[in-house]
Amino acid sequence: MSNSKFLTTRKIRFTLQTLGDIIDLKRGYDLPSKDRIPGQYPIISSSGISGTHSDYQVEGPGVVTGRYGTLGQIFYEKENFWPLNTTLYVKDFKGNHPKFIYYFLKTLDFWAFSDKAAVPGLNRNDLHTANILFPNDLHYQKSIASILGSLDDKIDLNRRTNETLEAMARTLFRDWFVDFGPTRAKMTGEAPYLAPELWELFPDRLDDEGKPEGWETSAFDQCITILTGGTPKTSVPSYWNGNIPWFSVVDAPAESDVYVLDTTKKITQDGLNNSAASILPENTVIISARGTVGKLALTSGDMTMNQSCYGIRGSNGYGQYFILQALKNILTELKNNTHGSVFDTITRQTFSTISTTLPSLRLAQHYENMISKYFERILVNCQESRTLAQLRDLLLPKLMSGEISIRDAEKMVEDAA
Repeated sequence: MSNSKFLTTRKIRFTLQTLGDIIDLKRGYDLPSKDRIPGQYPIISSSGISGTHSDYQVEGPGVVTGRYGTLGQIFYEKENFWPLNTTLYVKDFKGNHPKFIYYFLKTLDFWAFSDKAAVPGLNRNDLHTANILFPNDLHYQKSIASILGSLDDKIDLNRRTNETLEAMARTLFRDWFVDFGPTRAKMTGEAPYLAPELWELFPDRLDDEGKPEGWETSAFDQCITILTGGTPKTSVPSYWNGNIPWFSVVDAPAESDVYVLDTTKKITQDGLNNSAASILPENTVIISARGTVGKLALTSGDMTMNQSCYGIRGSNGYGQYFILQALKNILTELKNNTHGSVFDTITRQTFSTISTTLPSLRLAQHYENMISKYFERILVNCQESRTLAQLRDLLLPKLMSGEISIRDAEKMVEDAA
């Protein structure tokens, strides 16, 4: 033990130690891209899971952080894994609870130990000498890991549920409007697999172009309205830090979450009035058009965006969920045809050069109605996950410092459930 001073909080003793007293960090292992064989074991880089490999170096559970480039992110892996040489992983937990160590490390300021170079890095020997206040009580560690872990588990369940719901919407769209499954089934005499009133809306044959008879091939801009964004002058303080969400690509959600709940920056009404920005209604599809091209999201409420994005609204009766899935399908095909890239930029003209197959409006509206409940559930899950994450982030430093008791924290988690 590095120091005999103690801090006792709520009957739990926090001991002044060094980080090296409680864990042993070790540098990860080289694994060039050419040597990677896709398999069951995650490869963890300084920014998280970056692929899989057929072999592993470390038995799970494990804790990893970046040592070079991306600093400060902490990753927990239940199963065996391969940490890359841009990371540090916990080689020895020294009897401490691994999940607790994961949460504890999230409270440390790793930037304070970086070498401040152009590409910052960490030296494990410097980290090992860092002074910390730490609770050695294993029961206390397990209790904290359980409380915070229950919140993360629910967030992860919501994420996986959203992935399933989004995949169901995407699969249905592809079967009906890309692969033309019902029409092909009719052509081969297969039994109907949809309700009779829906089944009858699909044509019985394909036309000479290979699409269902009566459906149209149209430029994509014929079924949408395009909205543009703008940036208020950053030199005018009164334009910023208001209550109007202002979207940029950094605010794009994970693909399965779909919805933008909040934005990093917000503008004022003056900023909106004195720029090219305009209000996007709820459920507007946003597509990033420059920089990181092709990111998609739905607005969860009224917001605005910068000029590097377009807002897309369905027109002529085509709904937002239909338009979202059509755009996803278009982007997938473009990536497949251009070896993974889409465009350097997307312009208004891009939407007029992209063609899509449009079904009857009645059928498109049936699709919209069927999957609306999926997206309503996704939005509820996203909102719940945000609330749970805020509670977790509130409790984390308080539990790690002993500022709040286990009992009080458990009560707060129960109230949020």
